[in-house]
Amino acid sequence: MPSPNEKILHVLTGPTAVGKTEHALRWAEANGAEIVSCDSLLFYRGMDIGTAKPPPAELARIPHHLIDVCPCDEQMDIARYIALARAAVDGIAARGKRILVTGGSGFYLKAFFAPVVDDIAVPPALRAEIAARLDAEGLPSLVAQLRALNPAGLGALDTANPRRVTRALERCLASGRARSELAADFARRPGAFAGWHARLTVLDRAREELDARIASRVDAMLAAGLIDEVRRLRALGFEKNASACRAIGYRETLAMLDGKLAPENLAAQIIQNTRALVKKQRTWFRTQLPPHEIRDARE
Repeated sequence: MPSPNEKILHVLTGPTAVGKTEHALRWAEANGAEIVSCDSLLFYRGMDIGTAKPPPAELARIPHHLIDVCPCDEQMDIARYIALARAAVDGIAARGKRILVTGGSGFYLKAFFAPVVDDIAVPPALRAEIAARLDAEGLPSLVAQLRALNPAGLGALDTANPRRVTRALERCLASGRARSELAADFARRPGAFAGWHARLTVLDRAREELDARIASRVDAMLAAGLIDEVRRLRALGFEKNASACRAIGYRETLAMLDGKLAPENLAAQIIQNTRALVKKQRTWFRTQLPPHEIRDARE
């Protein structure tokens, strides 16, 4: 248990559509807190309907941080997020308010409990060179080079995942060190919120109930104008931002607008992909987060 003087972060998460927003608002109002978002899509301005972003009336109930901080065509990264989140947390604490972190994006969420990013600077030219090789030579070529640089093995690296292989190769080449050395150094790093005690609660619901809420949410998004929102975002260039345009709800709508998905199948495809995301989220919460309370969202 933390001491009475220990700095506390209250963290609330749970799968998509479980009801985090209303629970967070009620808790923050009852406890004099401000809210720090760790939802990887609420960063982006103009992405409102497809992200189920809280409407202005809800945002006005409690001060919120890290919502609408990025144009939709500019990608947020974890290092920038941590810097912004730390500034928000320090500011809330200086005002004598409690801090409630909420959202369902696992990697951003983990930043409050453990180190998630190193300080290896990858030169843009090196990143571009590796990306070009991936396109020209394919993934096996990058994996072969990575194995040559790591004679002791690649550990648990998913060598079928182009993004993870690319990032691993970038860091080995930029640092001149093997993955095992980099991993050992990384494990010794303090997290961005070292010195804070994070109290984590995960909301959940029965599968059938959550499935019904997902279907209802998708119907509401389409009725509210999701297709028109995607048209506006496309005009603003959000397809330059892979994190934005490949998000569930947006990628399916883009496929429909491009004639790759029948309009009558749009809702069903978004629902199916959202349910698959929920399954991944639950696995992430179970395997990647520290011990936590699981609370029925109906309470």
